[in-house]
Amino acid sequence: MIMNTTNTLKVALIQSDLVWENPTENRKRFEEKINGLLDEIDLVVLPEMFTTGFTMNASAVAETMGGDTVQWLQNLAQRKSTAITGSIVIRENNHFYNRLLFVHPSGKIDSYNKKHTFTLAGEHEVFSAGTERIIVDYKGWKICPLICYDLRFPVWARNTENYDLLLYVASWPKPRIEAWDTLLKARAIENMTYTIGVNRVGVDANEYMYTGNTACYDTLGNCLVKNNQGTEEILIVDLNKEAQIKTRNRFRFLDDQDKFILQ
Repeated sequence: MIMNTTNTLKVALIQSDLVWENPTENRKRFEEKINGLLDEIDLVVLPEMFTTGFTMNASAVAETMGGDTVQWLQNLAQRKSTAITGSIVIRENNHFYNRLLFVHPSGKIDSYNKKHTFTLAGEHEVFSAGTERIIVDYKGWKICPLICYDLRFPVWARNTENYDLLLYVASWPKPRIEAWDTLLKARAIENMTYTIGVNRVGVDANEYMYTGNTACYDTLGNCLVKNNQGTEEILIVDLNKEAQIKTRNRFRFLDDQDKFILQ
């Protein structure tokens, strides 16, 4: 079998407002945006809890892995021949999870449960924390997907597997957006990897404002695309693995990173 690999990865970063706790309407809006993409896209990245907004009302909005949103993601990924990722509220074994789904065009799903639940909002009282990080193998790219508050914890993102892309889906509000910008860039630099952060815009039911600041940084922390205008936009970025490898081989900073065991 010939492995489907590519040196370049074209990624669509969808910075969008969300309709509070309304999965049907949010799916409709995102499908319109994805259907409107003119380029052939390898990966579409959606925000955190993209069907509901960042809600703690898990019992009212939770879905299962056989539910409408999962089936919608699989059908859309297959029809558009692209992978799609973002997080939703999942109920499983009497627990709620803020779960990132990475849906391949084949329908295969890799999933990651948010490890660092946001205690300031009481997320830890509603959602069970994940315990395992994943590395997604897609088109020959090793991708490490994480969620929002995970961004503040650099050890959890440390590039010990030589991954090619680190990405965060988020609902990160305006008052702390400077931290979002700074930490995204830092994660790219310290891990010598392409780093993407997709954040929502608009105002949610709790009256928190989101300005987006969706961005992609390269191996040395250079900004490739960004929207900090608080507007809805689909940003398209082309990632080049060969260029990243050349930069890593030239500077070799990852060779000198500290060794550690995560407890």
